[in-house]
This record gives sequence, C-alpha cells and structure tokens, in this order.
Amino acid sequence: MALYAIGDLHLSLTANKPMEVFGPAWENYTERIAEGLGALTEEDVLVLAGDTSWGMSLAEAEADFKFLDRFPCKKYLVKGNHDYWWTTAAKLHRFFDEKGIRTLDILHNNCVFYKDRALCGTRGWFLEEDPHNVKVLNREVGRLETSLKAAGEKPVLCFLHYPPLYQGYECPEILETLAKYRVSLCCYGHLHGHAIRRRLEGRRGETDFSLISADYLGFVPKKIWD
Repeated sequence: MALYAIGDLHLSLTANKPMEVFGPAWENYTERIAEGLGALTEEDVLVLAGDTSWGMSLAEAEADFKFLDRFPCKKYLVKGNHDYWWTTAAKLHRFFDEKGIRTLDILHNNCVFYKDRALCGTRGWFLEEDPHNVKVLNREVGRLETSLKAAGEKPVLCFLHYPPLYQGYECPEILETLAKYRVSLCCYGHLHGHAIRRRLEGRRGETDFSLISADYLGFVPKKIWD
C-alpha cells in the first residue's frame, strides 16, 4: 500500500487532441500511462494533479475516465486549467455513479486522509498568467484554505495543478497559505517541455516542493508516501 501522484495525463481517447504533436516525450503516451498505472494495486492511492482529460464535457471525457477506472487503485482528481469537463461535485459524483466508475473521486474544497496524513489540494493560480484576475486567485486561495482547514491537526500533503513557485516567479498568496498550515510537501504539475527547466524543487521554509507533470515523470506515478 502506497500513495502516488502524477499530473497532466492529457488523455484524449475521444477528444481529438493527441499530445504526440508536442514531441518525442509524448510518443505512445497513453500506452505508457497504462503501463505506469498497471504497477499500482487495489490498496494504493493515486492523486491526479489536474489536466487529466481533454474532454470538453463529461460525456466527452467518459472514455478517459473509464480508461483510468480499469486500474484498481483509488484515484483523487484535482482540477487543472484544461479540465473543461469539470462541474459541481454533486454532478461529478452522480456521473461516476451512473457510469459505474468506482475508483475516481475529487479533491476539491475538501480533504481526504491517507493513513496519518491529510491530502489537500486545489487548482491554484498565478497572476503571471492573467495579472488582472485577482478574483480568481482569491477564490483559489480560499479553496486551498478550506481544504487545509479540513485536515485538522493531521500532517498535510498538498497537491496543486499550478506551480506556486518556479524560476523567476512565485505566488506569495499560495505560499503564505502553505506556510500558515505548515504543509510538509507540495506537489504540482502544469510545467512541460522547456518550462520544466524552470522548476524549483526541494525545501523552502517547512515545505518540500516537487514537480509531478507526467512527461517529467516519464508517465510513471511518483511514490509520495508508503
């Protein structure tokens, strides 16, 4: 039994957006994802840190969800900037129930527990992408804090889609929230290709930071906790 994480699978079994167009790092990526997930067991837990499916709706993402559901580990989805299928928690849970998708759930305005650790997360944001959209940033900080408060006194492992810091940029509001709740580990995705070189990993304050984009990990989920 172990906790794993990976982000940015960008599955496209129905939507016509194959990632192979982005270069050799993405060749046969669906098959490589299947191989990586195939090593996990029913007792394992996997956090998917955003940009899971290119589907524009739940119906279009259904094939991608059923692909993931073939693998028996429990999976928690964090929202990414390209998860256009995302809707309310009630609609997602109803859709999963109606389609017989048993291994997927969401990590959004809540937290879940793995052994003695709390798993928290949200999409995140950075003003570098849209410097005028302070409203969106404040909403994401609020969602993160809601998730962290739900952890109670448990040690926290946090999963974001957007990186809260990388070379030449940081999001002080997100970093201050992580520090306030003494988050021990923050995993993030979103960075691909040449942008991976700008990643910052390792400890800052009391928090360790780690990039988990699928192409960076070679499509093999990273073990986070035994």
